Amino acid sequence: MTYDLLIKNATTRTSQGEKYQIAIQNGKIAKIDVKVDGDALKVIDAEGKLVTESFVNGHLHLCKVYTLSMMDEAAMGAYTDGSMGGAMTAIELAANVKEQYDESWIIENVRKALNLAVKFGNTHIRAFADTDTKAKLEGIKALIRAREEYKDRVKVEVVAFPQDGVVRDPGAEEYIEAAMKLGADVVGGIPWIEYTDADAQEHIDRMFAIAKKYDKPVSMLIDDAGDPTLKTLEMLAVTTIKNGWEGRVTAQHSRAMALYPEPYYRKIEYLLKRAQIGVVSDPQTGPLYARVKDLYKAGVRIALGQDDIADAYYPFGRNNMLEVAFLAAHLMWMNSRQEMEILYDLITTNAAQALGAEGHNLKEGGNADLVVLNAESVWEAIWNHEAPLYVIKAGKDITTR
Repeated sequence: MTYDLLIKNATTRTSQGEKYQIAIQNGKIAKIDVKVDGDALKVIDAEGKLVTESFVNGHLHLCKVYTLSMMDEAAMGAYTDGSMGGAMTAIELAANVKEQYDESWIIENVRKALNLAVKFGNTHIRAFADTDTKAKLEGIKALIRAREEYKDRVKVEVVAFPQDGVVRDPGAEEYIEAAMKLGADVVGGIPWIEYTDADAQEHIDRMFAIAKKYDKPVSMLIDDAGDPTLKTLEMLAVTTIKNGWEGRVTAQHSRAMALYPEPYYRKIEYLLKRAQIGVVSDPQTGPLYARVKDLYKAGVRIALGQDDIADAYYPFGRNNMLEVAFLAAHLMWMNSRQEMEILYDLITTNAAQALGAEGHNLKEGGNADLVVLNAESVWEAIWNHEAPLYVIKAGKDITTR
């Protein structure tokens, strides 16, 4: 047997110090054993370093990366101040940048961010593009173009996202449908931005109608403000069940969950499990965040996301999910080794599950999307959050230095 790739002297998260060989053929993990018989066209010596699944980012506003220099800081201040009471104001202020949207400069920023994704072993991104009466289709066109350019290195799922609402932005719905016709992968939404609960439900219903028409998944930014009375997460879960879209929906943020009364939280937890909704939390980009530890313990599909890179809402970010986990360890006080293992799940296997991506597991038959880290343990990897020594996508070495 001649394999495409063989990784030798690999430590895994379950190997308990023993070194393994990982044989890859046709983009899949063909064999994992202490000794694999056969030759390989390419051999990587892990030298005892940790080999795991590559990283998955379930939430990135990719059309907005590196736009902070085009904005003043009023939006960021409104978004992050106190208990996030000004989140809606922040979105309204940040919308000004879209008056300058053009595919020609957006694509250059997107390439810069995706090059970092490759460097840091981030091989799957659910990428949001504002799609509304201000942004029109400029972000969508840039992200679809980048998706094709980077398809052998990063799987980019393009989300058509009505950032400024649907009911309150007449015409946005038509742009969402146009984006699906252009080839967008996911129908987005942000129902909490509407002015009334009735409008929020209408927002969700309209987006689900498009998702069903084009047979696409749904990703919505939910309850992203310091208001415990927001109920669009409940609306989303109920609508998912009614439409038979279980396992095909993700909720980004859900920050109001941090303020829910306990009985209401328990109901939401049940609905999330029943609807098989993935929740992507971004604790580093706002002072409130979903109840990540509780959701993980309950078996909800929970993950961490990057959210923003140098835009109106967050001034940092490198498309480095180890860095996201490092920040989350501090913000959520998940500092024990057991909790760091959970954090690692939230940027690899659990993150893939939240997006409905199958086969992202380091096991025989799994997808050969892997990283060889410059670390021998999860603790060390999160501690240093360095670029991997090797990045493998679909069985091919795509490492950049």
